[in-house]
Amino acid sequence: MGNDLLTRLRALDLSEAIAATSDDLSATCLSDWQVSGVAFVASDPAYERQYYRAARELFSCVRPTGTSGAILNEGGIYFGCWLESTGTISAELLSRFLPGVAQRTFEGFARAQRDDGLFPYKLTADGAVFNQIQLVSPLARAVWNNYLLNGRDRDFLKGMYAAMSAYDAWIARYRDTRATGAVEAFCCYDTGHDLSARFWHVPDTPYRNDPTKCDPDNPLVPFIAPDLTANIACQRTYLARIAEELGEDGGPWIDKSLRSVSALYDHCFDPGDNFFYDSDRHGQLVKVQSDVLLRVLASEIGDDGFFAAALDNYLLNTGKFFAKFPFTSIAMSDPRFDPNSGYNTWCGTSNLLSLIRAPHAFETHHRHVELSFALQPALWALFRMERFAQTINPFTGEPGFTEAYSPAMLGLIDFVERLFGILPRSDGTLWFTGLAPASVAHRQNSIETGYARTVDGARYELVNSETQSTVYKDEELLYRFPKGLRLVTDRAGAPVALIGMSVAPIAGTLEWPGGSLDFEIGPNQQLGLSGGDLTELWPAGYVPISS
Repeated sequence: MGNDLLTRLRALDLSEAIAATSDDLSATCLSDWQVSGVAFVASDPAYERQYYRAARELFSCVRPTGTSGAILNEGGIYFGCWLESTGTISAELLSRFLPGVAQRTFEGFARAQRDDGLFPYKLTADGAVFNQIQLVSPLARAVWNNYLLNGRDRDFLKGMYAAMSAYDAWIARYRDTRATGAVEAFCCYDTGHDLSARFWHVPDTPYRNDPTKCDPDNPLVPFIAPDLTANIACQRTYLARIAEELGEDGGPWIDKSLRSVSALYDHCFDPGDNFFYDSDRHGQLVKVQSDVLLRVLASEIGDDGFFAAALDNYLLNTGKFFAKFPFTSIAMSDPRFDPNSGYNTWCGTSNLLSLIRAPHAFETHHRHVELSFALQPALWALFRMERFAQTINPFTGEPGFTEAYSPAMLGLIDFVERLFGILPRSDGTLWFTGLAPASVAHRQNSIETGYARTVDGARYELVNSETQSTVYKDEELLYRFPKGLRLVTDRAGAPVALIGMSVAPIAGTLEWPGGSLDFEIGPNQQLGLSGGDLTELWPAGYVPISS
């Protein structure tokens, strides 16, 4: 089967496979996609059809707005581009496939920025909208990773840095009314946690729809919000990196980031629960265990030990957030938990936005195996969706609210590349991952896959069979290794490290023309390759699923 997959991968006509519409925007997207060289084949044709359907429908989400050219739109019932999602994490993922669209999406927010520094919370065909702030994923990190991956456009970086610096000043001026050094939510929509029990009895929008004002008569807000505070802390860390890249001193940004982290722990952290909560206007913690935890962790808060404890107690706990199709938006142990996925809610159901944000949390702490626990069920559901929904029923995997939702399409495309494809990293490495799609329900099926990507003019191919993975560069054999391994190379294909991607230890051989290297590797273990020797970079071990 492996040779057949390779033959089909090389013969694939992307224009025919994606079958994009004939309008000019789709044609441009297809052209950009072809430059990336990304192609996917599978032993089950249904997997291929769904993958290319995701790409085709993603192209339809690239539309003009009132402030810029064609940018990524949220899709479904959401007519526009939201800063919390489309303009940050979604555009960051898109930058590996359609970098031009991703960059225009980032720049759209800078172009529409108000004179006082406020970014719009969304861009629409009718222009920019400023009713609230609506932050989740840090924009500066997405911009930085796009910059590193796509040619280091300094003019782009300088423009975004100036805009993000002004926005930081706006946040500090208007969203710290209690002078804690943290960031405050004035309403539910500030965090995008629509209908979450976290915001019961709190208005959806700021006072008089003015993002600088909080309702003086509401008994609960302003909240000191852990996800908003963590976002700004992470944002400032990446602004420091950008400043140094541009020849400035990043130290002041690091100092600001550290103050944000201190405020987060001082006001929002419960050491008894080992959890982050909103602090209401009276200084009382709002004890709703929600997606806030994953958001804070995805903003790179906490050390490796803290993250391992969060996995054990919450994220991989089947009584908390690790449903059959994780991650739930409210802990399942909470009496307010509602699994209904038929409407736009963050009060229980699993949301695709949580899934596409999760790799930043897990991979920061080298928890690759545990991440696969979460992504494989979601990918199984995505491969079967008749419409790309915003939510997944946490018990059945059935699609929930809306359709043609770009984060769902990007989830499928990203998870395929992350779990059994070739993923270019902003650190200058490539990941070749030798896993296979998991069977989550009914009979177990063995699915073999092939994946291709062009990097710096070279075409790489990865074929994952039932027992082994084979890598080619410009149609010449490069490596062969056992299933369950991630091979890390530089962009020229030279080996850098091995990562164990399987719960079971793997003993095998990394082969290449004219040589080989025997190894033993455990789950999450990283072995560096240098001069023909292996050196442990990260120890073996994983956090099991708990209940």
